[in-house]
Amino acid sequence: MNNHGSSVGDIIGRFEKKGFTLKGLKLITVDRSFAEKHYADLSARPFFNGLVEYIISGPVVAMIWEGKNVVATGRKIIGATNPAESAPGTIRGDFAIDIGRNVIHGSDSVESARKEIALWFDEGPVNWQSSLHPWIYE
Repeated sequence: MNNHGSSVGDIIGRFEKKGFTLKGLKLITVDRSFAEKHYADLSARPFFNGLVEYIISGPVVAMIWEGKNVVATGRKIIGATNPAESAPGTIRGDFAIDIGRNVIHGSDSVESARKEIALWFDEGPVNWQSSLHPWIYE
């Protein structure tokens, strides 16, 4: 997530309210080669350079979230890639205007999430469980 005008706390709160557990969090600056590696699957797309410029333009708050159906549900919390198509109440619907500056990245599959976690968190996620876990999950 690129922190330009959005509230990191509000965004974290949206995932916590769904019962997801934060397993990794760090504030980092991203260099061009790392950004290009992260977005390598989009390198042929016309918006690739803009994505790279955006992610390197300021600090990034990288997160790992865990929970039942977290990838699919997380995509709903985040909203459509194009903020103009994102419903109010979604992160992009509330915090973003331009598709090239859509505030947050979310993995599009469990496989992508595994790759992205390995890239962004080479030390791995934090191994802990919230005391609320038994109240949220069967």
